[in-house]
Amino acid sequence: MKKIVLSMAAMATVSMAASDVLHPHERIAEKKANDTITHAEKEILDRFHFKGDLRLRYESIERDDKDNTYRNRYRLRIGAVVDLTEELHFEVGMRSGFANPTSGNQTFHDDEPLSDYFFQSLRFNVLGLAYKSGNSTFKVGRQPYMMYRPIKSQLVWDNDVSMNGLNYHYEDDTKIITAGVNRPTLEEKAVAEDDVNLYLAQYVHKTKLDFAKLNLGAGIYYYDGLKGNTTLFGKSKGNTVVDGRYVNDYHIVEGFGELQFKDLFGMPFKVAAGVVYNFGADDNNFGYDLGVQLGKVKHVGDWQVKYSYTDIEEDATFGAYSDSDNFGGGTAAKGSAIRAKYKMGKNLYLAGNFFFDTLFASKSKTGEEADYERVQLDAIIKF
Repeated sequence: MKKIVLSMAAMATVSMAASDVLHPHERIAEKKANDTITHAEKEILDRFHFKGDLRLRYESIERDDKDNTYRNRYRLRIGAVVDLTEELHFEVGMRSGFANPTSGNQTFHDDEPLSDYFFQSLRFNVLGLAYKSGNSTFKVGRQPYMMYRPIKSQLVWDNDVSMNGLNYHYEDDTKIITAGVNRPTLEEKAVAEDDVNLYLAQYVHKTKLDFAKLNLGAGIYYYDGLKGNTTLFGKSKGNTVVDGRYVNDYHIVEGFGELQFKDLFGMPFKVAAGVVYNFGADDNNFGYDLGVQLGKVKHVGDWQVKYSYTDIEEDATFGAYSDSDNFGGGTAAKGSAIRAKYKMGKNLYLAGNFFFDTLFASKSKTGEEADYERVQLDAIIKF
């Protein structure tokens, strides 16, 4: 308890000077969309758009099957977009965490200088070109994921996953279409013995109802080259592995529905449900996620809270790319997650994440089901 109080006091003191954005690249896009100056009228420096954020976090992990963990961490992200032409843009982003594919978190250590934390751990997580024409966007290189996730569900895709390849995205008032060809083994930290390809396609149909907005979607994510291959990043993340090699293929389909209410009890409200199924495995290949969210953080003083329940079997999805926080990351667990966020100032956010889970026997260090509880207290600074 003493560590929690001291850490939150420190984070609050720092955060009074600044604040956060969870998706700096999305903010860049929003800023550009609201820019009414034509490209021909722009000065050279106006073609450069910079964004970033710094998150300070206190975290505790208490579990039945191994020693508890208490630590102070940070995440630093820096992003930029350069307008080469009105339609063609160069995108670049760096993130701390020594190239962890699903996390930019870096733990503070007493015996390391601050310069090691804020510079040596930075790696490129975005580096590519984007061509925008009407409602269509073509991207080549390393870029943030483009798939739609109901209420930011991480059942299939973690918040920080990057794609490495060629991807297409289309969105209008009635639908969203995403398709791409990627190679996960191009990730800097990938250690798989053989190359892995990822073919993806997703469709979302958007309907305006009298009382809400309804989004219905389905996707297919076909990994080629995982079965018999060594683990992609050196860990199984809940997937079935024997002698360090994947036992199954991962040919994943997802389906989901999401209702968005603009005003319920005076606040925005969302409810969503999603399922995932892996045709590449015969057993332990199903998972689902249920979530509700009240509120929306937009103006100073706004708050939001989200509750979700997830139950995901060992080989329902590819664990290396699914939620990296819940259950310790990956699959083979079930439980509840509560996420809250509050906008304290123009550039200041405070947040808390609370996970109450049960690890399946296959994932537990003792070979028996184990309780897993995780608390994350954040102060996020936007610049």
